[in-house]
Amino acid sequence: MIENSGTEESRQTDGAPGVDLGRSPRVVLRRITSHDQDEFLERVRATAGLNLPATPEAFQTFLGRFDEGRSAEGLLICLRDTGAIAGNININSIIRGRFQNGSLGYAAFAPYAGRGYMSEGLGLVLRHALDGLRLHRLEAQISPENKASIRLVQRYGFRYEGYSPDLLFIDGAWRGHDRWALTNDMHGIVPDAPHPTLPDR
Repeated sequence: MIENSGTEESRQTDGAPGVDLGRSPRVVLRRITSHDQDEFLERVRATAGLNLPATPEAFQTFLGRFDEGRSAEGLLICLRDTGAIAGNININSIIRGRFQNGSLGYAAFAPYAGRGYMSEGLGLVLRHALDGLRLHRLEAQISPENKASIRLVQRYGFRYEGYSPDLLFIDGAWRGHDRWALTNDMHGIVPDAPHPTLPDR
């Protein structure tokens, strides 16, 4: 079950700072802030194979990309009982107008990977993105070898849209990725009114 926090002004009281954007039985969704730097970097360093910032300077650059959903949103999945950061989900490359689309990027952190926290967190992110931000569509570009990430998006009904060679620049090379996508009507979340940037026709 996913609980809606009601308003974005409501404050989380379960141990993590910041605005509560939604909660499930075990996790809370909130925006990343500068106060998260030390714990975030600790989690990244403890988790192998992540393409996330690992130094204070890189973290500050990373944080500067996010503008509360206008063009990108940086979100954290935190344990509800302790506030510990279990994972990171970003909504990148938000495009309005006729597209109303965002691109997801996510990572589970050690020692919390494999316990279902990211699955609960993704459910919260989908509600926030499709209802709160009023996006029509979310994409996820996933390496074909990343079976865990593919299973995660499949669990929420993302459809496979094909393979794109040389799609993303990762670890010094252009790499092919599978493209997965979900629209708000596929997920059963259609906002009362479209985003104001959507044309009338």
